[in-house]
Amino acid sequence: MKILILGGTGLISTGITRLLLERGDEVVHYNRGQRSQEFAGQVKTITGDRYDHAAFEAQVAELPLFDCVLDMIGYAPEDVHSLLRAFSGKTGHLIFCSTVDVYARPASTYPVTTEEPFRPAAWDYAQKKAVCEIILWDWYEREGHPFTVIRPVHTYSERGAVLHSFGGSSYHLDRLMKGKPIIVHGDGSSLWSSVHRDDAAVAFVNALGNPIAFGKSYHLPGDECITWNQYHARVAEGIGAPPPQIVHLPTDLLYALDKRAFITAINFQYNNCFDSTAAKADLGYRYRTTIAQGAKQVYDWHVANGRLEDSDSVPQDDRILAAWEQVCKRLTADFAAAQG
Repeated sequence: MKILILGGTGLISTGITRLLLERGDEVVHYNRGQRSQEFAGQVKTITGDRYDHAAFEAQVAELPLFDCVLDMIGYAPEDVHSLLRAFSGKTGHLIFCSTVDVYARPASTYPVTTEEPFRPAAWDYAQKKAVCEIILWDWYEREGHPFTVIRPVHTYSERGAVLHSFGGSSYHLDRLMKGKPIIVHGDGSSLWSSVHRDDAAVAFVNALGNPIAFGKSYHLPGDECITWNQYHARVAEGIGAPPPQIVHLPTDLLYALDKRAFITAINFQYNNCFDSTAAKADLGYRYRTTIAQGAKQVYDWHVANGRLEDSDSVPQDDRILAAWEQVCKRLTADFAAAQG
């Protein structure tokens, strides 16, 4: 098959490209040519700016037909309008990489199915992805052209992030290794799911040109839908750290103290469990890399490449913990005094 990937060198795109090359497909990337040349000599790269819509469409007009086009970097409504102008009639199958963040938080039922309404949080990325999907599904209803949407959960590779209440900085791994207490939002019982890039890539590749996937959307979650307390325990186990010393803070307070907790306020505090039945049945999706295994890959890569951030250089966590300890002591003492 002849495959065009808009993007191609990003996280999931890299895994997809590797698999396609292994099975002998002809792969073409369209991107700005600013990232590594990992696939030099194996992949043809068309250099251009996908977000310069007029120039992008002019370039595509000169290209041959593709069996499949994967849009891995469409973000704004203008991007998908341009995508449709460029590729209507120029590909046998169009796949759009979306996100599970298009759904309402909290969801109406768990695990979340594709019947869940689109009501994304007040987060630019999620809101624009939802609008992109609405445009594309409307086009599909009108045109009936082979089209598929795939919605991964948080996806990572060895170069990526193990998550925590302040995002995904690697200093968190260093805190765990040093046995420092870590901050976990709420009581740590909300549910989370992540998936390794290589596991997600299999589903994308198996969707290409697959008639059973036409007109459908799929979730790619991890099979480990676990609490944040469990998540951190499995990360610690995976990297060989002692069991984590978890300190729980209310999410609202955490965000008020430190805006790094934005992602927790809009996402992590809610349950994130998604149904993968269709992806497993139609696309051969399998969850192979556990949280513990993935965490070890991330930790080992960061150490080997000198990228593990020293947690001592990030004092904000310790400042919050110290302040919280004082508040708890004062509250306990005040309450005891009030009881007489």
